Amino acid sequence: MIKQGMRTAFMALALAGGMMVAAPAYAEGTLTVSSPQDPGSWDPVDTFLVNWSSVATNIYDGLTYRGPDTKLVPGLATSWEVLDDGTRIRFKLREGVTFHDGEPFNADAVKFTFDRLMGEEGGKGPQRSNYTAIDHIEVIDDYTADMHLKQPDPVLLTKLAGYGAMIVPPKYIAEKGEDYFNSHPVGTGPFKFVSYEPKVGIKLEAYDGFWGDKAKISNLEYRFITEPSTAVAELQAGRVDLVIPPTIPIGMIPTIEEDPNSKVVSTASPTVYALRFNTTNGITKDERVRKAMIYGVDRKAIIDAVLGGQASQIVSFQGELSFGYDPDMKPLPYDPNKAKELLAEAGVAPGTKVQIDIRGNNATFNEVAQAVASYLQIVGLNATIKPYETNVLLNDIIPQGKTGEMFQQSWGGWTLDFDNTAYFMYHTGEKWNPYDSDPKMDALLESQRAITDQTKREGILREIANYAADRALEMPLYNENAIFGLSNRVKNFTPVPDSRLRLNEVSVD
Repeated sequence: MIKQGMRTAFMALALAGGMMVAAPAYAEGTLTVSSPQDPGSWDPVDTFLVNWSSVATNIYDGLTYRGPDTKLVPGLATSWEVLDDGTRIRFKLREGVTFHDGEPFNADAVKFTFDRLMGEEGGKGPQRSNYTAIDHIEVIDDYTADMHLKQPDPVLLTKLAGYGAMIVPPKYIAEKGEDYFNSHPVGTGPFKFVSYEPKVGIKLEAYDGFWGDKAKISNLEYRFITEPSTAVAELQAGRVDLVIPPTIPIGMIPTIEEDPNSKVVSTASPTVYALRFNTTNGITKDERVRKAMIYGVDRKAIIDAVLGGQASQIVSFQGELSFGYDPDMKPLPYDPNKAKELLAEAGVAPGTKVQIDIRGNNATFNEVAQAVASYLQIVGLNATIKPYETNVLLNDIIPQGKTGEMFQQSWGGWTLDFDNTAYFMYHTGEKWNPYDSDPKMDALLESQRAITDQTKREGILREIANYAADRALEMPLYNENAIFGLSNRVKNFTPVPDSRLRLNEVSVD
């Protein structure tokens, strides 16, 4: 009943929004995108957020590039050669490329980018631990650079295609300063920065000097719309052309599809959702309690009832696209009697309170959390849901270890490699692991990072997944499709698994 009521409310809001607005007047060649979150900084070293990358993939380039087909291809490097048993990579760089401010791209820019990432500035953000294998960059000539590694990293070439490894302009940053760069980004991508209004939006325009395929639209505008019903209403009203994940509630898909001017496009995604446990404080410090809570929730039923076929159940904190996925792992079954037995064994009194912290702007997950809370009530736990504004939860609550007994964690796993998820989630001292410290887990995570034998490394990653499940570090929920709302005026749009949209191929009527 809660689920149906929420869906009805969302649909009513969207329809009302659509009826109350006038038809828009389009600027020729402008694509307007609704994004659910303002990352707060456009510096590549400052963020891990998918919603940063959905914008910044249009501003910046990496040495490598991974497109919608997930295949790795040349970016600012035209080729590379792995040398010295995997401890050195020689990159041949693309010539004739300029940053948006006119500054030339060359090997000095590559060295500056990684010196900065691995130095003091990079240490202020969350990205540096993704690139710890890098020791230093050696400039061979203007268009050749050697990346020297402390140890081999079998995922590094993929990591260079996104986030912290995006190449930045040395002279511009030196002249303008770090704070200015945060809000006035400059890269070498197909679109250049025009303006940014925090909490409101960011505007880009086509960069005529782009080295690759020139943009087919002249302007690209992102609006930060946190409320899903508002984003869908704006799509229906024609003021937004594209709504990107994870905005669209499952229950609103029919509303979009019934509109003759819009449609839903979805694709398989690496994004997974879980409710992670506070393993340091409260009743969830006890592994028996954590397992009881997993036994007590029928995750498959929730997926079927709430997610409408747009997701699949997971056993570990990864989906089938992930390297390290173990198809032989089996989930703990739904067994409320076993849950009650374990809670009693752990001395948990009926009616004990547990708090579930979630992102307040994700309507679909709100429904999922309510269903989880209802199942926990059945086995004797008084579960309450505490919604937070997304940036508050991600920056102030989780990393500081201020959550309740359970907290929402969604993760894109954009490298399609379990290392990118597991290291951040389980290694001692990482931002997304505020509670747990396990020497065995740390050793497993560190051991696989230096192994170039992919079969052996896959075995260790599977061992990590099984060990995390044995310790019940989270309640694995589902692997969600990437769901986009799209205006019919948008042409040649290709949905991407990880929301890292490069929109230079898109055109509008």
